[in-house]
Amino acid sequence: MPRERSTSQRPDTTIGHYAPINGLQLYYEIHGPATGTPLVLIHGGGSTIGTSFGRIIPLLSKSHRVIAVEMQAHGHTRDIDRPFTFQQDADDIAALLAYLHIPKASVLGFSNGGSTALQVGIRHPSVVDRLVIVSANFRRSGMQAGFWDFMMNETFAEMPQPYKDAYLAINPSDEGLHAMHDRDAARMKGFTDFPDEDVHGIHAPTLVMVGDRDVVTPEHALELSRLVRNGRLCILPGGHGEFFGEISFPVPDEVPRAFVSIVEEFLGGASNAGGLHG
Repeated sequence: MPRERSTSQRPDTTIGHYAPINGLQLYYEIHGPATGTPLVLIHGGGSTIGTSFGRIIPLLSKSHRVIAVEMQAHGHTRDIDRPFTFQQDADDIAALLAYLHIPKASVLGFSNGGSTALQVGIRHPSVVDRLVIVSANFRRSGMQAGFWDFMMNETFAEMPQPYKDAYLAINPSDEGLHAMHDRDAARMKGFTDFPDEDVHGIHAPTLVMVGDRDVVTPEHALELSRLVRNGRLCILPGGHGEFFGEISFPVPDEVPRAFVSIVEEFLGGASNAGGLHG
């Protein structure tokens, strides 16, 4: 797995902002035209905006008003003493949209961010236009064989070095980095299935995306796409994040472009639900 971090994947802090959300100072970046349809990006566990989405933000922001967020304890957003759950993260996303006076947005989440995006659809359906769920599970059984055994024995030493480097470049605190790792690991170890009736209650059109060699099985992605009321499925070649150019994979530019093309085609049916007003 590569350990070099491209400068193109460093967040531009001149476009970064903080919002007072549910006791947090929640960091977010805004990219793209003011008239673009709003699209929220939620990164994966242990990640930052840049490590998850550095390759696709320049492409998505050509036609969307991209609001990329760093969740509690990740990147610029410091940790606080409160629950660390996908449900709480979803409430933070909804509160951010309210803070920005955005009545409705599409939401794209990767990995843990995809689980958060599902919870946004479950808990805050009125703010969701469309969902793009990338490499995320809603049941423990959705992961590849051996994943949970690995997870139960995972240590800080096994955290990918690019994630450590990205965090420390933003917040040079070893204590904060270890706390983020431990919080993410504990949340995954204690993951409980999302009730089927909650997932089935998602009405927003939903595109479920997964790699054919992902940590989430294609079979699970298919099940999710059928359980939501208006689901579509896309299986792409590659591993966890490889098919859109996550930092761990130095793929050719054609790969993130193809991913964005599929996402744009899906989002193209969404109405212009409101620009950014603050």
